[in-house]
Amino acid sequence: MTRPRPRCIGLTGPIGCGKSTVARWLGELGGEVIDADVLAREATAPGAATLEPIRRRFGGGVFRTDGSLDRSALATIVFADPAALAELEAIVHPPVRMRAIASLERAAAEGRPFVVIEAIKLVEGGLAARCDEVWLVECDPAEQRRRLLGRGMAESDLARRLRLQGPDLAERLGPKATRRISTSGSLEEVRRRVEAALGEALAAKRDG
Repeated sequence: MTRPRPRCIGLTGPIGCGKSTVARWLGELGGEVIDADVLAREATAPGAATLEPIRRRFGGGVFRTDGSLDRSALATIVFADPAALAELEAIVHPPVRMRAIASLERAAAEGRPFVVIEAIKLVEGGLAARCDEVWLVECDPAEQRRRLLGRGMAESDLARRLRLQGPDLAERLGPKATRRISTSGSLEEVRRRVEAALGEALAAKRDG
């Protein structure tokens, strides 16, 4: 008997707005969470096929003496140059997408009720097309700023990271942003919003 396909929720939003917290809660509620950042690290681990094209494009200076990728050195380059970031993403996004699809298939085989793909570049990485719903996690800009500075991020880095996220995420997502989750307020309030949204999403799966 073929298992029903789990409902796939894409989780995206600006840095500092609480995507990881929402993803963790969804995992506690029974979902399989696929973190695109984790997949990107796997895709650039020692021995990965992405390393040679990265070396050709960015040079040996972004590698350590043991041959592993120096992520800090690479970040310094790409977060200062949107074109360089786009070139890096063109190298890394395809294997990340392949890993995400494999994880989706495993979750279906295991009978998971729903899957969450957490990614800032959900659309650009080609993962939004795999999702039944896309949740945009957002918060008040002043609160976002406080959170990021509270993590120790420098003012200059904060401005650069926000600029490199590109145009407003809501505009880029368009009609694919099926739900908006505000993480402004207390943790209890936000968790209730997440649980309510999940209930609606799973009910939509049953009705569909």
